[in-house]
Amino acid sequence: MVPDAFKDLLATSASIFTILQFLAGTLVCRKFVTNRTTGESSGLAFITCLMSCSFWLRYGQLKDDSYVIMVNAFGTFLQFCYIIVFTLYSVRKTLILKQFLVAVLFIIIIYSYSIIETDKELVKRQIGFLSCGLTILFFASPLTMLLHVIREKNTDSLPFPVILASFTVSSQWFIYGTIIDDQFIKVPNLIGCLLSLFQLSLFFRYRTKTLSETHLI
Repeated sequence: MVPDAFKDLLATSASIFTILQFLAGTLVCRKFVTNRTTGESSGLAFITCLMSCSFWLRYGQLKDDSYVIMVNAFGTFLQFCYIIVFTLYSVRKTLILKQFLVAVLFIIIIYSYSIIETDKELVKRQIGFLSCGLTILFFASPLTMLLHVIREKNTDSLPFPVILASFTVSSQWFIYGTIIDDQFIKVPNLIGCLLSLFQLSLFFRYRTKTLSETHLI
């Protein structure tokens, strides 16, 4: 039996690190404001994260988990702010607005269904699967980049601090999900943890190889 004090400490730590991870988006938006354009950047990452946070927020409400609610309420608010900034400086305002409206419509439909449906356990499972699926897709997004890294045997295109933060956050939420026996929290974060660990191993593998080649020269 895990003490409640440890569980709360772990959840608090995971929440803080997740919020810090969400705040990394401010650096991206600051670049947009400085350049007064988003250039060729896509706002889809912000929109996907908005949907993910919104569904996890609803899942936390149905499960009555204050940590999941707090983190994702903050994340949802931040993503709205990021999308507003992105839209203001976007060179393709019509596209980002269409994507945003479709996302908001989908969120409204899911929330409305979760309120109308009387079987709350069924709703919790369905939204849990939806949230879990979106999180897995988010964690799987770097796979194309990984193929490039492995092919080129160079990790310059991988952001080490972001990957390390992702590993830390995923590990904490995985342990928390294991403690409270929640498969929807546990499974996607286990995948995120393993994927982040694999990316971190590439830094060691190719850095070692680069150093060896340098010494040979």
